[in-house]
Amino acid sequence: VQLQASGGGLVQAGGSLRLSCVVSGDYLFNYALGWVRQAPGKEREFVAAIRWSTGGTAYGRSVKGRFTISRDRAKNTVYLQMNSLNPEDTSVYYCAARSSWIVNWNSASEFGYWGQGTQVTVSS
Repeated sequence: VQLQASGGGLVQAGGSLRLSCVVSGDYLFNYALGWVRQAPGKEREFVAAIRWSTGGTAYGRSVKGRFTISRDRAKNTVYLQMNSLNPEDTSVYYCAARSSWIVNWNSASEFGYWGQGTQVTVSS
């Protein structure tokens, strides 16, 4: 599976950004798609996941209530709407995939496929 992310940029604290990820290369019905992020000097962090078939979602603790993941099955695209951004959200954001859904999303390492990253910078 191939993942192409876009939409990063520079935004002021309190602002919003939407990331997009176009997915190709496999039959996605059973897949989980999502986002992880990695800030300089920090471990990769799970952000959000969506079950391609049903639209069920999961979120990391630090983004719950501020970020929303969605998908457009017709466009094979996953989105991450990020609201109320703060400087701690500054990271490289990666689109990621897993060939099956899981119940407990505790780690970025649950994903098996990765796209290139897109930089998100939040200024104070």
